[in-house]
Amino acid sequence: MDEIAEVMSRYRDAYISESLTNLETINSFTGTFVKDVAEIYDCITRVRNVERNPTGFSLDDAPILGLLTRIWKLLKEIVLYYERDNAEIISILERPLLEASITAQYLMQQNISVMEDYRKCSYKDRLRILRELKQGSRFFETKAGKRLLDSIEEKMNIEGFTEADFKIQKNNRWRLQGKSFFDIFKEVSEEDLYKCTYGMMSESIHGSWNESMDWCLQKNEDNTFTVYPFYHGADVRLICPTIKFCNEPYRMWLERIDCQDEYLSGVLDWVERVNTRIFMIFDQKYDGVNG
Repeated sequence: MDEIAEVMSRYRDAYISESLTNLETINSFTGTFVKDVAEIYDCITRVRNVERNPTGFSLDDAPILGLLTRIWKLLKEIVLYYERDNAEIISILERPLLEASITAQYLMQQNISVMEDYRKCSYKDRLRILRELKQGSRFFETKAGKRLLDSIEEKMNIEGFTEADFKIQKNNRWRLQGKSFFDIFKEVSEEDLYKCTYGMMSESIHGSWNESMDWCLQKNEDNTFTVYPFYHGADVRLICPTIKFCNEPYRMWLERIDCQDEYLSGVLDWVERVNTRIFMIFDQKYDGVNG
């Protein structure tokens, strides 16, 4: 709580207003703001009701905590590349962040059996590794292979899983509840947002043609293409919409672990208000000249 209070103390109304006067100050302020938001999220993942969870979180909660930790870790990396004015790498980092946020929200809306299904789905390739071992793969004679095998067996022992426990997951093609990510997304968020967020973000992973045209090529006057060797600059448009997806899973988590209180709820409300204000003012002042 002290760390969050320290962050909040830096944001006087006058400071925020002065920082949103022109595009240069808006972009600079946004980097600072998002860095502090990531710190707030970091702090929330360390909040614990000692009566409910005296030492840590069980397998019914830990997967969600892992996803929430993934969000703030990725957000901190996004800020680093934002400060380096590198939009291209940010576009790669945003997809797993959004996926973690949507998945965490979905899991917190479900029962314990869905949580187990989520955990089991993560063993898809690890079970293949175990099958290769039985088939005599020479990789497992190496030190790296032995370490990997030990890691898989240790995790499965912790959860009490055997190789025979994954029939449902195999039948569902290793999809959570047999659903595509689009199915999960539209249960958690607005369906119309999928195509312009996660849908387009996926191009950064799969190496699509449009992705190459946006970031890696420049079009010549004769309709040929040559390499674009520089990174495109970053601004508010690349980072504020991402924050829109981040707040809700932390709010749901605090309620889930019986740690929701007026102060923390107020902090998350403040994050939403400032983030929206940044984006709206940027939109008013942006003239479209720079991209």
